[in-house]
Amino acid sequence: MSAVIKVTVAIPTYNRADFLRQTLAGIVAQQFPRDHFEIIVIDNNSTDHTRAVVAEFASAQPAPRYVQETKQGLDYARNRAIAEARGAILVFGDDDILVQPDWLAQMTVPLLADPARRIGAVGGEVIPVFPDGLPDWVREWHAPLAFRPDLGPLESRHSPMGANLAFPLWVFEQLGPFHTALDRAAGNYFSGGDSEMIRRVRAAGLDVWFSPGAAVKHQMPASRTTFRYARRHAFDSARSRVIDRAGQPGAKGYLVGRFFANVAKALGFTGVALLNALIVRTGAAKKALVRAWRSCGYLYQIPRSLCGKI
Repeated sequence: MSAVIKVTVAIPTYNRADFLRQTLAGIVAQQFPRDHFEIIVIDNNSTDHTRAVVAEFASAQPAPRYVQETKQGLDYARNRAIAEARGAILVFGDDDILVQPDWLAQMTVPLLADPARRIGAVGGEVIPVFPDGLPDWVREWHAPLAFRPDLGPLESRHSPMGANLAFPLWVFEQLGPFHTALDRAAGNYFSGGDSEMIRRVRAAGLDVWFSPGAAVKHQMPASRTTFRYARRHAFDSARSRVIDRAGQPGAKGYLVGRFFANVAKALGFTGVALLNALIVRTGAAKKALVRAWRSCGYLYQIPRSLCGKI
């Protein structure tokens, strides 16, 4: 008789095969009962050698299971993982994280010890690392979460990251799947599906915990520290926040207020950027332009959401 699978580790991925190889190497080496967890790689239409990388681990115990999700988007991949999961706990990890041998145990122990079903999600620490170096002008935007030093519940103002996040499977049965309009797909840098789900968990009266011992290193290549990436990420992140807020009570008045506030911010940050450019403070000019571009994301999306468009 086969053992009951307690935990499903799900890794959504898109065209990052070499990072995925490092992630899987750490997961198959976990200090966790081998027959009590499974690994699913959700390939979201990769065109690189992702399938071949998964096949490299065919002799591992457990061997990763390859699943292809053809609907493009991170939350379509996450929802496919929910449908495929055989474990009572579903742990999501990004395809570029580096994990310690006790990562899975640290992530799941609060949920395994929660028969009363009071905990709806557990987030782990996420530590950004920069194999190609970190430009000074983006340094302030990249730091560990550091929500609390010990295992326990989070304050409502803190939301864990989807790069390292666990849920009991019954949460999705009770609250539904991820919102597919809020997270990234090929061609955009949307974010927010994880924070929207966390908000639903809290609205249901459930706790969200943080596990600093379940720390992962989140690899940030040079392509993610460029001005082009930072600008686009800021713009699309603002858009996804608006789309999320548009579905909540009192959205119209809130969004109208945000629109006019961001007109002022866009003009102000653009002025700051020009001033810094004139005195040859290039890094400060880039930071101000990124902030201006974030405001432009709000200005672009708010009228669309008020008119019922995405």
